[in-house]
Amino acid sequence: MYVADSRANTATTASVAGTARPAPAGRYRTTIAPTVLALGTVSLVTDVSSEMVTAVLPLYLVAGLGLSPLGFGLLDGVYNGFSAVVRLAGGHLADRGGGRHKWVAGAGYALSALCKPLLLIAHTLTPIGLILAADRTGKGLRTAPRDALISLSSTPGTRGRAFGVHRAMDTAGALLGPLAAFLILRATVDGYDAVFTVSFCVAVLGVLILVLFVPGDGRAGAVPGVDRTKPVPDGDRTKPVPDRNRTKPVPDGDRTEASAPGARPAPAPRPAPRPTLRAAIGLLADRDLRRITVCALLLGLATVSDSFVYLLLQRRLGVPDRWFALLPLGTAAAFLLLAVPLGRLADRWGRWRVFLTGHAALLLAYALLLTSWHGTALPYAVLALHGTFYAATDGVLMAAASDSVPEALRSSGLALVQTGQAAARFACSLGFGAAWTLWGDRTALSVSAVALAGCAAYALTLRPLRKAAV
Repeated sequence: MYVADSRANTATTASVAGTARPAPAGRYRTTIAPTVLALGTVSLVTDVSSEMVTAVLPLYLVAGLGLSPLGFGLLDGVYNGFSAVVRLAGGHLADRGGGRHKWVAGAGYALSALCKPLLLIAHTLTPIGLILAADRTGKGLRTAPRDALISLSSTPGTRGRAFGVHRAMDTAGALLGPLAAFLILRATVDGYDAVFTVSFCVAVLGVLILVLFVPGDGRAGAVPGVDRTKPVPDGDRTKPVPDRNRTKPVPDGDRTEASAPGARPAPAPRPAPRPTLRAAIGLLADRDLRRITVCALLLGLATVSDSFVYLLLQRRLGVPDRWFALLPLGTAAAFLLLAVPLGRLADRWGRWRVFLTGHAALLLAYALLLTSWHGTALPYAVLALHGTFYAATDGVLMAAASDSVPEALRSSGLALVQTGQAAARFACSLGFGAAWTLWGDRTALSVSAVALAGCAAYALTLRPLRKAAV
């Protein structure tokens, strides 16, 4: 298991010459901060709740309420993209409070939980749209502060793995949610109402776990004795750099030349930027963060939402309605198996390379859906590629962005990237639903595939310059 080593703060000792002996690399490779594990548990429970609803929502809206693909595209765009409106606000609130990451995230989790029982009384497009918008507002509030807590509690050299562990735990919930929804639908008469009720109860449990077990500041749950701000040497990205200045003072008799009388004093550290909204927007002046944000936005414009992928699979294979809720299990299983390995690969090989490779997997999934192949292996192949896409992009993108954002503005910086991506996916859902209604699902998917290939090719030219992110 990934557990924090409480003895990590003994990793460095001063020698007679005043130098420090680095700790064995393996000790750091096996450490994951308690904050990451606690947040992973919260996400696991919350995703059980969310995916119970998400798994049945497409069929409930299209088959149960008779929405057209355009109407469903509008609601799906709201569900997946409305959070873009409040992500910046959530990140700014968390940074401005100087330690409010937990409480801003908690408010987001609580708001999403309160929306679940409201689905019991909504049966038309407008109220359902408002409820989904409120639910996504909660997601927008919590995502950037949560990811900032993960980033602040991990080291530059293990950030990809930390996000991978969190996303793996999150995806375990995504695996259990559709299964729970499927069992409830089979066991009850008023299946959809029962799903929404159980989903609410599980969401409340997730909020309680957050309040009771997650530290208020990510640094409080970090691996002891490790400096999270020092860059990782090239070719050694898997080894966090111990903060020797924090773990052991230098004795008077062991001072180096730099501390001798008459030597030039070390430059004073630059003050951390104040967490203002202007400073958050000003982060885009950083070339790397700007390139990451632009690439996330462009690729999001060609990323068809999960719900449409599952509806396309159902149409291609004639999947009965009662089995529809199980389709997300394939995506979740692949995501769960690959999140940690691909996170570790991103730390070693380069986060941007892994990120773009994930989009290549998504493009291959689109290609399989466009072929005339109807074999029994088709759904397994498409869903495995779909899960690979998420494992290679979701946490890896946040790890890459974290390298370009100062600690004082970590939530705001991550929110900038997430806002661009969410807004782009909102536009994609609207466009895909309209294209499906006007020209058919095959044409809509073909256009998306061509757009994704073009955006991915362009993203190759905009990769970040920092070696840790490449």
